[in-house]
Amino acid sequence: MTRRALIPDGLDASLALVRHGESAWIAEGRFQGRGDPPLSELGRAQAALVAERLAEPGRPGALPLPPGPPLAIWHSPLERARATAASIATAHAVPPPLVAAEDLTELAQGDWEGLPGREVAERWPELLAGWRADPVHVHAPGGEAIPEAATRVRRALGAVLEGLAAGSAEASGDATPRRSPVLGYGPATALTPWGVVVAHDGIFRIALLALLDLPLERFWRFPFLLCGISVVELRGGSASLRAHNLSDHLAPLAATAEAVSEDRARRGAL
Repeated sequence: MTRRALIPDGLDASLALVRHGESAWIAEGRFQGRGDPPLSELGRAQAALVAERLAEPGRPGALPLPPGPPLAIWHSPLERARATAASIATAHAVPPPLVAAEDLTELAQGDWEGLPGREVAERWPELLAGWRADPVHVHAPGGEAIPEAATRVRRALGAVLEGLAAGSAEASGDATPRRSPVLGYGPATALTPWGVVVAHDGIFRIALLALLDLPLERFWRFPFLLCGISVVELRGGSASLRAHNLSDHLAPLAATAEAVSEDRARRGAL
């Protein structure tokens, strides 16, 4: 399937991709996968800050998003993503709809789920090294292969884009693009829909590659910070990464969050 088959030609919209806040297992250095720990105290603070930022996208240091509220917030049903999405919704004067999507659930990590990163490294050193070096062909025992996950991630994106397209047509009275089809030209208007997707590091790595029409072999190229904001613009059947891992809103928590992110990157955990 090509990029143009994923993104409708006539869709003029934007997506804000927000990874969930820190969970209790992240705080403990455990592999998560489809495990369902709640947000930690830090994670709740991160969720509140990203919610405040997305409620005022046009304030100084404006986010590259259209004016007005998001059309909807699509999210993984796992608690860490659900709670982050709920925080984002309630920060708006009129909370946008929350849409749980099973296909946005994090990659299954099989036998590694719930285990400390150190134990995984001691018990499966070669497999963990393979996962870090060649994630398309190597995965946790009993876990989910990235090519298999990519099928459901594309399905989830298809549903999100359909929702944005429907909102765009309803707002404008038709599905005709209102800006130049060339990315980067012409400002977004109040009729340009945007949505928020709250999910997981592994899911977003796959989703961004799908939107940008890049191979899965580049899985590790685009990390996602906890409660960072990435913005993808969609126009003329193409996607453009307008911002990645914006995190100024997390400045009060930066030292703690940076330590968490660096530790996770070393372990190759999701």
